[in-house]
Amino acid sequence: MAPGRLFFCWVEDTVRAGRRTAAIDGMRDVQGKVAVITGGSSGIGRGIALAFTRAGMRVVVTGRREDHLTETVAEFAQDGLHVDARCVDVTDLTAMREAADDIERVYGRVDVLVNNAGIGLTGPVGAATSTDWDWVIDVNIRGVGHGIQAFLPKIRAHGNGGHIVNTSSMGGLLPIVAGLYSMTKAAVIALSEALHVELRQEGIEVSVYCPGPVHSNIAVGTANRPEKYGDSGYDAPAPERLELARKQPYMSAEEAGERVLAGVRRGDLFILTHPEFKDGVTARHATIEAAFPDEPIDAERANAIPFLLSSPIYSVEGRG
Repeated sequence: MAPGRLFFCWVEDTVRAGRRTAAIDGMRDVQGKVAVITGGSSGIGRGIALAFTRAGMRVVVTGRREDHLTETVAEFAQDGLHVDARCVDVTDLTAMREAADDIERVYGRVDVLVNNAGIGLTGPVGAATSTDWDWVIDVNIRGVGHGIQAFLPKIRAHGNGGHIVNTSSMGGLLPIVAGLYSMTKAAVIALSEALHVELRQEGIEVSVYCPGPVHSNIAVGTANRPEKYGDSGYDAPAPERLELARKQPYMSAEEAGERVLAGVRRGDLFILTHPEFKDGVTARHATIEAAFPDEPIDAERANAIPFLLSSPIYSVEGRG
């Protein structure tokens, strides 16, 4: 490579590294930053909004249910806090883009996006109707994509970096008897890792949030099913099951939200909440590792695909 080109690449890399460092430092001090949280009007999303607002951020939450939005505004007001609540459906890309334009107009910028909206369809894959597939993919995968399409340009626009958090689940790392749900949450993990690689040189950090059991409304959210998705192959959660869940020693939404705030400030790739799952995830990864053929590496093949073999984001230096 010519000396001039080498110098240009060095300057470019130095500028990118400077942007990334500045962005991480900026997220450590979140005071005044503008955050948008989809599915932020109840449960985990409300907990994240509360943590962000208490930390001095300007927060906009979106959701489909007006009653949840009203409850959120009232709950924050009781604590002397303000939150901007808007009725937006993440499955509607046009509505998401219109919301992004208006939020940028009102606040001047967007620094943090939390793609938290999701539904928790549970049950065996074989029982699902075609519209169950449609709904869970539209909300849990396309909804995340719509958030990125609508708000990433806004984060990029001011040139000072930012942060995207995509809410997955421990169900994405340890599949349970909720195959459609786990499928979508695993997709969010893969998407987030790829985005982390793509955006970090712009100073935009990406985290994937994988909470364990948290007191939230995800189990009852499936009862508010849009008509266009027709009938489900799954029964609605029984009232006694929901009551039992409320009595379980799950994590509070407020604590779950504080863990997201801490992860954003650190620039974590993975934000995990429950150490109880560590042994299970370790066993899963060991099973994957044990499945590789016990044979010599084909050096010629390896040299042809180095970009597929690993990523710097998994190094100790690349994790935060």
